[in-house]
Amino acid sequence: MNINKPVLLIDEEKCRANIQRMASLCAEKKMSFRPHFKTHQSLAVGKWFKEVGVSKIAVSSLSMAEYFSKEWNDILVAFPTNILEDELINHLAQRIHLNLLVESLETISLLADVVKFPLTIYVEIDTGYHRTGVYFNDYQVIDNILEVIKNADCLSFEGFITHSGHSYDCLGKEEVLSLHHINKNRFLQVKSRYIADYPNLIISYGDTPTTSIADDFDGVDELRPGNFVCYDVTQVQIGSCDFNQIAVVLACPVVSIHNERGEIIIYGGSVHLSKDSLKWQDKGVIYGLLAEKTEEGWGEPIENAFVYSLSQEHGKIKINESELLKYKVGQIVYIYPIHSCLLISSMRGFTTLTGEILDVYRGL
Repeated sequence: MNINKPVLLIDEEKCRANIQRMASLCAEKKMSFRPHFKTHQSLAVGKWFKEVGVSKIAVSSLSMAEYFSKEWNDILVAFPTNILEDELINHLAQRIHLNLLVESLETISLLADVVKFPLTIYVEIDTGYHRTGVYFNDYQVIDNILEVIKNADCLSFEGFITHSGHSYDCLGKEEVLSLHHINKNRFLQVKSRYIADYPNLIISYGDTPTTSIADDFDGVDELRPGNFVCYDVTQVQIGSCDFNQIAVVLACPVVSIHNERGEIIIYGGSVHLSKDSLKWQDKGVIYGLLAEKTEEGWGEPIENAFVYSLSQEHGKIKINESELLKYKVGQIVYIYPIHSCLLISSMRGFTTLTGEILDVYRGL
């Protein structure tokens, strides 16, 4: 494979193993599996999900739903409905089973007035993340939203949805499990209040840390994680995965070496890796880790080698002297991303280890 500029590499074997692992969890726990496709954003990768029986998906925008509607019929837009996109909402609802998310009485009231074709509604519940959603015990607001849905000609209530995004702030499995216990119980509290009136309602639960670590999903009907398909350094730090489960790296040319500073300069900057960062061990803030190259792809991170600075096209790798001597200008190095979702969104295209180029969604 000829690489002469930053290229996003995907290890199909690792990716498929991640998919199978989550599908098996859902099967074991008798939950439906609606993976969030905002991470990989690829019709080609989507086919790997179909091979394990997945028939419904989540996406992060209406335009992404349009992209995936070429091959998927049951799509949830897991983002608060943007009422200004009413034409696209109706276009999709006419063609597929479209599911939308709402979290306010204002939005559902406006939506009821503009929707011309049947679609289903999930009400978003805030179980502690405090980004969006109706707080889990604010039953008056939930009641008001459900009343509008019940009286609307083209809307039907499907269930409740939550995202425990604050699990990304956890360090270690015990913190994740503690947070999962609180969030799940709050979510089940909402289900128990409304199940008598809506016996077919489902509760959809999704975030990669809890679904990768927890085992107790009693009462949950559907799992909706996304990042697990590729994982990243953040997930390793949380405890969601090991390095051998990270299915993507950014391949970058070495363009300069500064021995006196113990630095490698790569063609691979913030427009490729994004500016996502984290505090890593005793290294301070990092933007990626240098991965060991192997015959099969990549292995463990190289000790004391990390991306510590990014500008638009430049990446600066700090590395110890003994390792630095192994590198030269013109080599290709592999970078483990801090956040695979933003890396993939930035690069907008995968290359497999056999050189096949996989297209991804290119909208915004």
